[in-house]
Amino acid sequence: MIPDHVFSDKENAKYAKMESVPNEVYLKILHLPTQQPEYFEVMRYFMEQAVASLRNGKLGDAARYMGTVCHQIEDYGSPSHTVPGDNMFTLLQQFLPPSDAMKGQLMHGPIENGDFKVSIEGYKPALLGTTVNEAAWRLMHRVHDEILNARSTTVPIIQALYREDKEGVVKHQMRAATMDAQVVADAIYTILCLGMQKFAVDEQELLKRVQIGSFFPLEAASLYYPQSQFFSSPNWGHARSGVILAGGTKEIPLKLCVGSSNEEFKNGISAGMGKPLTFLLPKDVYSRFTVLAGLHPELGAKGRVEFTISGDGKVLTTVILNGTDPAKLLECDVAGVKELQLSLTSRGLDAKSNYAIWAEPTLVKK
Repeated sequence: MIPDHVFSDKENAKYAKMESVPNEVYLKILHLPTQQPEYFEVMRYFMEQAVASLRNGKLGDAARYMGTVCHQIEDYGSPSHTVPGDNMFTLLQQFLPPSDAMKGQLMHGPIENGDFKVSIEGYKPALLGTTVNEAAWRLMHRVHDEILNARSTTVPIIQALYREDKEGVVKHQMRAATMDAQVVADAIYTILCLGMQKFAVDEQELLKRVQIGSFFPLEAASLYYPQSQFFSSPNWGHARSGVILAGGTKEIPLKLCVGSSNEEFKNGISAGMGKPLTFLLPKDVYSRFTVLAGLHPELGAKGRVEFTISGDGKVLTTVILNGTDPAKLLECDVAGVKELQLSLTSRGLDAKSNYAIWAEPTLVKK
């Protein structure tokens, strides 16, 4: 609770402050997400402070810094903190008019307040990284999943409040709180491993490669694609993870011709022409990026697309593929790259057939 009590508990307030902004006592970013580079840096900073304190034997300091990390995780995954720009739900209540009993009430408190216990018995915490940079980056993407989970509970909680259905409120609060607890467990476990410099061999092996097909790019500033990202067929709106949209109406599996046969892929991205996808990379963690690029063999048979991978604005590799071509494995060096960008350009033929796919986009450690 230290980040909430910085004015009343001045002795501990320093554990929720950053050296880069010494005059800010109450860091709003510890409570509400802003942009990826900003809250990634906040996660990285407080994880680093906790790890350094552990290594120096300052267990009290470590516990307090860990508490600040946990507070950020929990707030980001709270249903009351996950609707951008509508923290009190005055806008949402225009779409969901309140009951007479709830009229005029600020909804933040009722949505998140409760008296229940969360159990994650049997859950095995995951190691998020063997360096602070890697761990904070992986934690950020775990938190993104947590935010989406919390958003899915917000409207059901509001509806249950309107019905005065206490059991319904707790049911959906528990769904958000349980995932919060799991992500907190991952963070604490990882900080302890980093502090002791002890990592299980099998866990290190799992971290050598990470597929980013389900990760949100920087363009999805609030974990949803704004209207400025709309573009025309074939994808009708925005990039999609794990599926491709046929005719703008039906989600179907990602599929590419690999060699002489067609294969389906669960991890990958279908995207449109002219709208790049930019992914933030952690410093000094990954050295190589690989991805299968191509067009859907049926939907994209008449298309022609240029696939380009860039790092910090510099083209790393590019290839033009026809819809009848087999998928191409692209590999490039990303050592030192801060922002990795995937972009697509229509190169003639039938633009309505440009069903382009980035399959199994993978970052590989040194």
